[in-house]
Amino acid sequence: MPEGPEIRRAADRLHEQLAGRRLESVWFALPELAAEADSLVGREVSAVDSWGKALLTRFDDGRVLYSHNQLYGVWKLHDAEREPDTERSLRVRLTAEGRSASLYSASDVSLWPADRLDEHPLLSRLGPDLLTHGVTPEQVMARLAEPRFARRRLGGLLLDQALLAGIGNYLRSEILFFAGASPIEKPQELGEERLALLARAILDVTRRAYGQSGVTNRDEWAAAARRRGESRRLCRFAVYERDGLPCHDCGSPIVREKVASRRLYRCPRCQPG
Repeated sequence: MPEGPEIRRAADRLHEQLAGRRLESVWFALPELAAEADSLVGREVSAVDSWGKALLTRFDDGRVLYSHNQLYGVWKLHDAEREPDTERSLRVRLTAEGRSASLYSASDVSLWPADRLDEHPLLSRLGPDLLTHGVTPEQVMARLAEPRFARRRLGGLLLDQALLAGIGNYLRSEILFFAGASPIEKPQELGEERLALLARAILDVTRRAYGQSGVTNRDEWAAAARRRGESRRLCRFAVYERDGLPCHDCGSPIVREKVASRRLYRCPRCQPG
């Protein structure tokens, strides 16, 4: 499933397609939304951003279209005159000044006043989005130190979207590696210096994945891995999916474990615990 960086990149593409343009036509498959379609015609798309794994398409009248791709949903961008070549079920189509964005195979779509988004049943449970909400290292440290989070093991905590929205399975492994932290450690056990290192890794790894289309590995490590003949996918990561291969930093074999019912990869020497 896509994680925060992939969803934010999808939001960027949708923003580029529609933002600053007035809607010429709007179509919804869901009956509860179909009655609202005509009221959006003529409205300008002011922005598209993301919160966790949700996309938020914002209109100039203060309404927001919430959509969640879930496992199979996908937005396709196209000219209004050219229908996408797909057998997927169309759920939403927005057309603005000759450009269209069509959402297929997703069922979690709703229209909200912007000032009531905090009442949304999913968004109301999310922590701040690492790529949308201008989160700082100090804010990450403060959240990790909150009593509801501080006593939990990092392996499960980092997947909890109530802590910070957007971290999924590959980011979890990569963040813990670059922070030198074990999945069984707890924020309250790290001390201020290591807690700051973890907060910085959370932001840096997530932002790198966003800027580099999912790549989290250091450039020099990736180049060395390519010279060894490793696949392009394996070169993308520092530890994720690299079980049995040598750690880029110390050479120890990367191990694969199951933590919080999900696979996790770590270096036993760089991340003792």
